[in-house]
Amino acid sequence: MTNKTNRQNPPQSPSGPIRNLGISRRTNLPLAVAITSVILLAALAILANDLSLPPIPPTPKKPHADVYHGVKVEDDYNWLENWNDPAVRAWSDAENRRARAFLAALPGRQQIRDRLKALISQVPASYYAFRYTPPVLFTLKFDPTKQQPILVTLDSPDKPESERTVVDPNRIDPTGSTTIDFYSPSLDGRLVAVSLSEGGTENGTVHIYDVRSGQALPDVIPRVNKGTGGGSVAWNADGSGFYYTRFPNPGERPPQDLDFYQQAYFHKLGTPASEDSYSLGKDLPRIAEVQLRSSRDGRYVLATVANGDGGQFEHFLLDLDGHWTEITRFSDGFTSAAFGRDDALYMICLKGSPRGRILRLAPGQTMLSNAVEVISQTDDVIQDMAVSDNRLYVSDVWGGPSDIRVFDLKGHSQGRIPLEPVSSVFGLVALEGDELLYENESYIQPQAWYRYDASTGKAARTALFVRPTVKFSDTEVVREFATSKDGTKVPISIMRRKGARLDGRNPTLLSAYGGFGISLTPSYDLTARIWLDQGGVMAIANLRGGSEFGEEWHRAGMLTHKQNVFDDFAACAEYLIKTGYTNPSKFSIQGASNGGLLMGAALTQHPSLFRAVVSEVGIYDMLRNEMNPNAVFNVTEYGSVKDPEQFKALYAYSPYHHVVEGTAYPAVLFMTGANDPRVNPMNSRKMTAALHAATSSGLPILLRSSADTGHIGSSLDEQIEEQTDTFAFVFKELGITMKEPGNN
Repeated sequence: MTNKTNRQNPPQSPSGPIRNLGISRRTNLPLAVAITSVILLAALAILANDLSLPPIPPTPKKPHADVYHGVKVEDDYNWLENWNDPAVRAWSDAENRRARAFLAALPGRQQIRDRLKALISQVPASYYAFRYTPPVLFTLKFDPTKQQPILVTLDSPDKPESERTVVDPNRIDPTGSTTIDFYSPSLDGRLVAVSLSEGGTENGTVHIYDVRSGQALPDVIPRVNKGTGGGSVAWNADGSGFYYTRFPNPGERPPQDLDFYQQAYFHKLGTPASEDSYSLGKDLPRIAEVQLRSSRDGRYVLATVANGDGGQFEHFLLDLDGHWTEITRFSDGFTSAAFGRDDALYMICLKGSPRGRILRLAPGQTMLSNAVEVISQTDDVIQDMAVSDNRLYVSDVWGGPSDIRVFDLKGHSQGRIPLEPVSSVFGLVALEGDELLYENESYIQPQAWYRYDASTGKAARTALFVRPTVKFSDTEVVREFATSKDGTKVPISIMRRKGARLDGRNPTLLSAYGGFGISLTPSYDLTARIWLDQGGVMAIANLRGGSEFGEEWHRAGMLTHKQNVFDDFAACAEYLIKTGYTNPSKFSIQGASNGGLLMGAALTQHPSLFRAVVSEVGIYDMLRNEMNPNAVFNVTEYGSVKDPEQFKALYAYSPYHHVVEGTAYPAVLFMTGANDPRVNPMNSRKMTAALHAATSSGLPILLRSSADTGHIGSSLDEQIEEQTDTFAFVFKELGITMKEPGNN
């Protein structure tokens, strides 16, 4: 459901832009315009019948009820939860055929698909998820000619010609359904452990490869990675073996516990996995998510343990004698930690400092009382850090855009690294000496990797950059603020054509996430060019629930405060209408995963605000979702129906339970994958059925599902098809005729 901490896949969520920080002058739409918009929305609903929509498959209501704390909750479509029932599969297949038939017949679909393929085919290869094991630089490479990213090595970020392929999933599986979950090189760079999974399941098996030859060793370790708790590997000093995360094997625990109780084991190369020895985890929570990391010399291994997905962590240190010592507890408020070159530990703490401070523990020290604060809390919200020989690099965020501060190891400021205006920083990697490798991009400037040299205080772009293949010279990005229901100011980044008229007629797409402490930072998406060429406006809202303004911003949108997220989103939507960007008949929204929950809440709480909704792999039944394995990991973020107050909050906003018969709902495209390990597709099935029975608008409610995908990791071809359907659906509902691209 959330982005697990080991995830190395590039973002697949919609993105948008931001350039000009100035708040532009706006005038409110006259009441007459708003009334006209409502009339137009009704007229467009009638016109929707012009395109033949296959009939809805028979969807009987079967009475079912659950009782929570004395409250009886009716659930007429509970029967759609059972994927083992042939009737459910037949219904889902019929819904999918219906959706595919409608989408395939949409005007301009082929033109949109051709434009997408043309844009993507022009994109040069890009790199992400770097790991440096001197002298080898490992990275995942996205190649638009391949279905899945590949693992390669480079001699230097300035020498792309030195690239050597280590693992290519496209050769392993020509269907394109096998993906790399994560990888971990040995400390000498001679070997690499790679987790591979199929069909979007995220059920990862670790394979060991010789880096120079690319040949696989006989060692195969199953059940290392899952969509519930992720997975990781940490090598020992001499590369003779590694510690790894493992989920229970069948027979070790009851079937309902096989996706839980993640523990750490040790594997010695050349021995069968059945002989691997237990190392850590028997006393950890059922929903523990364990991430392992070795110090650079292999003397220590750090285990970072998450208590589900709500942002609580504890840390354990393994010494050379094989003893694990607990350093921090969940209540201590520490999040991530990193080894220094001398084996000291640098740890980010949020307790009493919601925007973050950094403490240092001397090498081998395990008493938290001996930690020394090296960086105090400021207005900057700490996101990540990297430690070099003599420098501590800290990436920050403030409301969305990023920054990098530089310190010596005692915490004395050495200034900031110059970045693109209003941009994002990803992937801090400490190289030799005090050099730093980092990626910088903005909404309209594509990815580029830079090398910063502390001795000169200068940063230079490396050879690893994406040369723009489309221009955004006609585009500007403004940063504006909406006022939420409780008075909170909520940032919106708005991407628009220069000179766009604020007459309430612009086709507009608003997206957001708002959960799990995940910050939506500026990211480049060349497919935005398609939207802008149609005169569209794109907006990205930084809602509470993320960490754009620190842990307080996160906590204000979690557990019993989750409604704040939906109020923030509604305020942003209303702002875009009141200030003349758009009107309900030209307004679309899009979100995925936790953002899919947001879409469900938005369309049930404010159905008249939007014309079209695209919701991907979302949660809609917040009461019964907890019965699914990964959803149990989410209870530290969402809450549990077992707690009376949390149940009350969940029931108050659960989208499925707030579908009201006779309501004129907007057009909705639900998208899901049958193999999703994070969000059970039953959420999409039940929500689709409820909206079919309730809506009075005559607008389409579609369920597009895929038998070969999950939450992430789709093949490139499938991603193109998903994007094509999304654009075609939204264009149809907003009355957009696909135009040829201009020279921008």
